[in-house]
Amino acid sequence: MADAGFIAGSADWKIILKDACAPRLAKGRKLCYGRSANNAEKGKCIMIVDLHTHSTASDGQYTPSELVRLAKDRGLEVLALTDHDTVGGLEEAVQAGDALGLRVLRGIELSAREYRSLHVLGYGVSTAPSALTRLCAEMKDGRDQRKYRIIDFLHEKGVDISLAEVEELAGGDVIGRPHFAQVLVRHGYVSSNREAFDRYLDTRDFHRRVERPKPLAQVCVETIRAAGGKASLAHPYQIGVDTGTLEDIVRNLAGCGLDAIECFYPKHTPEQQSFYLRLAEKYGLHATGGSDFHGERVKPDVRLAAWELETDWLLE
Repeated sequence: MADAGFIAGSADWKIILKDACAPRLAKGRKLCYGRSANNAEKGKCIMIVDLHTHSTASDGQYTPSELVRLAKDRGLEVLALTDHDTVGGLEEAVQAGDALGLRVLRGIELSAREYRSLHVLGYGVSTAPSALTRLCAEMKDGRDQRKYRIIDFLHEKGVDISLAEVEELAGGDVIGRPHFAQVLVRHGYVSSNREAFDRYLDTRDFHRRVERPKPLAQVCVETIRAAGGKASLAHPYQIGVDTGTLEDIVRNLAGCGLDAIECFYPKHTPEQQSFYLRLAEKYGLHATGGSDFHGERVKPDVRLAAWELETDWLLE
């Protein structure tokens, strides 16, 4: 593996180029990341990981077992299953990982109230009854109530699809917007999931009329930590705020127990990555990386990632 000689954000983070391809680079190339040039001397554990993925337990295309098989075939050493607001697929994923010799982290992705796309990832959470499982039940109730508002909203827009078809496609306990998007594509109302969101499911009118209850970001972090997990701020660019506001969010959440920032993400620009790494260093946080993989039917341009990251703090 050849060192590219480029330092992102600070001298503590070295970017390495490797032949195994990332979504945003030229074909045949991939960005992988390792922590600190002196890791070998420090005895740090660097592993090939994807720490942000989804299964049919929420809005992904593949069952937890199928996802684990894909991750194994991709060459991953650690996979985190982080379904939206549910721990429902975790035990299946862990058992599949044990059978294949792949380390699977029990994870989750919680949606927070303050901003539309402010999400918190949890790693190493317990699935035993807890404040986290109670929060997941509340979030499921919110989604269950929202699905009726979504179908009414679409009917008002002249979209003639049935909720029964959306539920059948979803197959699991969680009904999300991507399920509605796939049915819209199936019936020819839009040509892609992205168009479904742009025209119907992610507009100001939609969010004004169809929003669901969400916890505060602080509650997300504290609930993950109380369940024995580590918390990471997901895809910071999606929050859609300026750098000063983002730093305020990171500072406040770090004070509540935030452990990391998802610095490495397929749609982050090099400049964004550099800024997120500086924030992580400034506030004593780790850096995580993940693809946000849902499957090619849901997100055609996103494949499983293979980031090289320090994992000691996650696996201890």
